[in-house]
Amino acid sequence: MKNEITKLRKEIDAFDTKIISLLNQRAKRTMRIANLKEGLNLPIYDPAREQLLLKNLKRLNQGPLSNHDIESIMTTVLHIYRNLVRQLKIAYFGPEGTFTHLAALENFGDKAEYLPTKNIEGVFHLVEKEKADFGVVPVENSLEGVVTHTLDMFSKSELTIIAEAVLDVHHYLVSKEKNSKNITTIFSHPQPLAQCKNYLRERFPNISIVETDSTSAAAIKVKKTPHTAAITSLMAAKLYQLTILDEKIEDSVFNATRFLIIGKSIPAPTGNDKTSVLFSIKDKVGALHELLVPFMRRGINLTKIESRPSKTTPWKYLFFLDFEGYYTDTAVKEALDELAQLTLHMKILGSYPRGE
Repeated sequence: MKNEITKLRKEIDAFDTKIISLLNQRAKRTMRIANLKEGLNLPIYDPAREQLLLKNLKRLNQGPLSNHDIESIMTTVLHIYRNLVRQLKIAYFGPEGTFTHLAALENFGDKAEYLPTKNIEGVFHLVEKEKADFGVVPVENSLEGVVTHTLDMFSKSELTIIAEAVLDVHHYLVSKEKNSKNITTIFSHPQPLAQCKNYLRERFPNISIVETDSTSAAAIKVKKTPHTAAITSLMAAKLYQLTILDEKIEDSVFNATRFLIIGKSIPAPTGNDKTSVLFSIKDKVGALHELLVPFMRRGINLTKIESRPSKTTPWKYLFFLDFEGYYTDTAVKEALDELAQLTLHMKILGSYPRGE
């Protein structure tokens, strides 16, 4: 038995030697591609290429590793390789420890440089001024709906959506106090407060609730203030060294937030894409219905429609539409061409790989 273990370990050592060699060979070619992209002014991060790569590797996988294992390993490899030639700069709605920060880390890994901003507008500003390569902003929660500030920014920015990420969200009640009976005030961002409203009503009916700019801002406030607690992320609890009084306190087990990765390009099609557009409509009876008909006739699945005030003319609205497909697909292009003829203004915000 011991001889068999020794033999197998030698074989594993030989495999490890080959793996290291292959990883470095892959790294050299990745660096060459990155340098060529820099010369052509192409983005280093290519979500379409990465999604197709992962899809192909999972198709080739014959086990015993699961497809989830393959994706975990290769995602880590991709995170490292993206930063071999130049460290990517990623702007996000901060501070550290927010769910947007967590979504950014899951998408870009710990090798990138992260630039927290005080608001969503700041994320757009850093990417527009090329002080950041990409930005990460929240756009929608499964329980509480859209993040209106993000939609409003797209109405005045030329940045595009290059990818989306969906993050399961769990909220934690944290404090410097060791016992929840000592809590007199609870801080958090309005979204988590809404997502935990039943919990708060049942457990803390007489406690003062105070809104903050972010869940991390709530944690920072609690760090400095006795007899207070924050509803925040597990990451923030650890980052600011706070005691977890209760975990996963959200009212619904189906609580997820959708984030958008913003940049200055449109990725190549993958066959599993989503397109987002913004448009304003002519003021007449049945106008919105008329604008949706081109998609219905072509069997294009609409995944979201949202309206926002135009901010320029009273009682005028902008509409944000998400649907399945890539903007150059024949059916999609025909629908968009027809839509453009029926609207006062239309802008494609991006075609990008669908998040899982």
